[in-house]
Amino acid sequence: MTALARWCYRHRLVVLLVWVGALLGVGFSASAAGTNYANVFSLPDTDSKSAYDLMEKAFPNTSGDTDTVVWKTDSGSVRDQAVQDRIQPALDTIAKLPGVGAVTSPYAGTRGAGQISKDGTIAYAQLTFTKRANEIPKEQVQKVLDTAQAAERSGLQVELGGQAIQRVQEPPQGLSEMVGIVAAAVVLFLAFGSFFAMTLPIAIAVFGVGMGLFSTQLISHAVDIPDIAPLLASLIGLGVGIDYALFIVTRHRKGILRGMDPEESAVTALNTSGRAVLFAGGTVCIALAGMLVTRLHFLDGVVVGTSLTVVLSVLAATTLLPALLGFLGPRVLSRRQRRRLAAEGPEPEKASGLAARWSANVQKRPRRIAALAVVVMAVLAIPVLSLRLGATDQGNDDASTTTRKAYDLLAEGFGPGFNGPLQVVGVGGDTAKLVQGLRSTPGVAQVAELPPSQGVTVIQVVPTTSPQSKETDDLIDTIRDRVIPKAGVQAHVGGVTAVSKDFASVTGDRLPLFIATIITLGFLLLLLAFRSLVVPLTAALMNLIAAASSFGVLVAVFQWGWGLDLLGLGKEGPINAFLPVIMLSLLFGLSMDYQVFLVSRMHEEWVHTRDNARAVRVGLAETSRVINSAALIMVCVFLAFVLSGDSGAAMAGVGLAAAVALDAFILRTALVPAAMHLLGNSNWWLPAWLDKRLPHLAVEPQETAAPEPGEPTGPATAIHGFVRTADGDPVEAATVALMSKGGRQLDRVTSLADGSYIVSVPAPGAYLLSVTSPSYGSKARQVTVGEGPVVYDVELAEGEVDAVN
Repeated sequence: MTALARWCYRHRLVVLLVWVGALLGVGFSASAAGTNYANVFSLPDTDSKSAYDLMEKAFPNTSGDTDTVVWKTDSGSVRDQAVQDRIQPALDTIAKLPGVGAVTSPYAGTRGAGQISKDGTIAYAQLTFTKRANEIPKEQVQKVLDTAQAAERSGLQVELGGQAIQRVQEPPQGLSEMVGIVAAAVVLFLAFGSFFAMTLPIAIAVFGVGMGLFSTQLISHAVDIPDIAPLLASLIGLGVGIDYALFIVTRHRKGILRGMDPEESAVTALNTSGRAVLFAGGTVCIALAGMLVTRLHFLDGVVVGTSLTVVLSVLAATTLLPALLGFLGPRVLSRRQRRRLAAEGPEPEKASGLAARWSANVQKRPRRIAALAVVVMAVLAIPVLSLRLGATDQGNDDASTTTRKAYDLLAEGFGPGFNGPLQVVGVGGDTAKLVQGLRSTPGVAQVAELPPSQGVTVIQVVPTTSPQSKETDDLIDTIRDRVIPKAGVQAHVGGVTAVSKDFASVTGDRLPLFIATIITLGFLLLLLAFRSLVVPLTAALMNLIAAASSFGVLVAVFQWGWGLDLLGLGKEGPINAFLPVIMLSLLFGLSMDYQVFLVSRMHEEWVHTRDNARAVRVGLAETSRVINSAALIMVCVFLAFVLSGDSGAAMAGVGLAAAVALDAFILRTALVPAAMHLLGNSNWWLPAWLDKRLPHLAVEPQETAAPEPGEPTGPATAIHGFVRTADGDPVEAATVALMSKGGRQLDRVTSLADGSYIVSVPAPGAYLLSVTSPSYGSKARQVTVGEGPVVYDVELAEGEVDAVN
């Protein structure tokens, strides 16, 4: 990392031009090629897949998206001539528009009579486009929408439903991404206090996500990529891109404030935090790849798009970021920090007062804090017990949208099950007995047998309940398990509702294997990183707790409907079947980032002092602020996807925002450190035989200065202790410096709220330890260090000045 970072820093103009050229080139290619996203639900060995295969064989020409025009009259009947005179000309005009293949009107003979409700107040017409919904230009669909709604008048309501119509009413592309970026920029500015420093993570995220989306668009011509993949790639790409750059920029700013040259600080930041970013990005990709074990081919394209975006975001953070740091130099600091650095010299590294006080409080009351955190997470996880997987449809759209109004009108006029009819597909045999059995089945509102084709008969069954209700799921089981066998024919139940049910069942069956896979991978990675059995076991347990609580929030909001109106997210319904796999993958990857960042600092203290309480306290005090800032940015980015107009992306955004918030603000800031205090030294236990056999993986190497000629060399160690007054009160913010015999400063820190400090010692030998406090004077002592850590407490008296040569 050192050589790469230095090269990028010194050749910053070349690196910037390469990235800009690559982004423009890939963007131009993607625009010229267009998109070819495809939602391929391949569910082998399922009943609905068998029905689909028979339908495709018998009716190969049923292509193109089918949408609906629905109208309702407040008085009279839709058969009235006044109503027909307004609707039929609009339908005739729509039939002649580009992209429209056919229009089936309820006013066209006896066949159309079934498209009028029994009370005569609601009717619908079917529009068959020449292409699939995602292939139809929005301009063409908008003309259809405008033409149909122009027929409205007082007392006559006209609404449209269908996939193509839904695409038109979505907010402008990029709106959610822009809102997320603006929110992240505000958090970054508050964290850094510098406009230039704020722009760095934003720029890295824009380059990473831009390259990822354009590349995914190109790959969609060769691989089946679902249309939700770009949204999910944007969601995760913005989050990790900004967070990874935040970690590196924070380390770089810290180095400059400690007196380092900007180039050396950037190189050091990339060699420390940059290595952690590589590790974190790798864990996210591994977690995403874990989706492949489910063998749900719909998710393969999601894995490709999101993983590619994460890889490009990591690449931007490790190559483009050091180049941008080279352009800014010391301006990565705020003006006030630059003035203070020039006037007062380098400042010691220290944790904020609030972070240090919270860390000390966790150490004092670990049982109480751990119990409170567990109770909060358990309460939030209660709704997950009623989790029901399924698929959202236009009945879940916002009540103000035309697709939702059309859905509700069809349900009002033709029954709740009309929006999700079942297709019973049979081959040969006596279908009359099957039709009779279906009509006598409770929960069936209507049965219609279509003319057979190539020996295949399709029977359309309209349930009495909505497509998303549990009663409809039970009806599908009844038809499959009782009605069809009783009729003695070979038949299968298909249709969108049956496919959604089968998809949810397959996902639920394979979810345990998926969870076991990603938990095992996480355990092995943390075992290598921290050489401990307890730390990865704790992390695995925390991931399960975070998953349960975040899904509890998801169920409460989207399944129970709590706060849906406030968020403008439509109507409650089941949780999308693919969401648990995607959310668990992303949650696993992101929580690993925070776990590595937190525990690596604790591990460094443990290696120096072998004092678990101090290691946990100092690690939490020095990392909690950055973790919380990163999590707040993630939450802002994820919540912005509520504005995407896509229910799946909105559901994923809310779920991931809840997961990250709970993981960072409760688990990593409270429960993890409290549990580590309670576990004591066993946190770092690893059997000797296993330690010898495990390869060494350095996530974030320790920064050490090269010894000068004549200085002692050997194994690194530390001096630690407390700075107190004569009365025993802790002295906070005292400057503790370690000097060599030649007068070179080797380390410099600030005492925490409890007066504790720790300085790194490069090797055994004699050193000068200087302690200075504005309120209590200064003191310096010579300290001899052996091969182990030295405990050295310092007592300061007010006005005291003490020095040694």
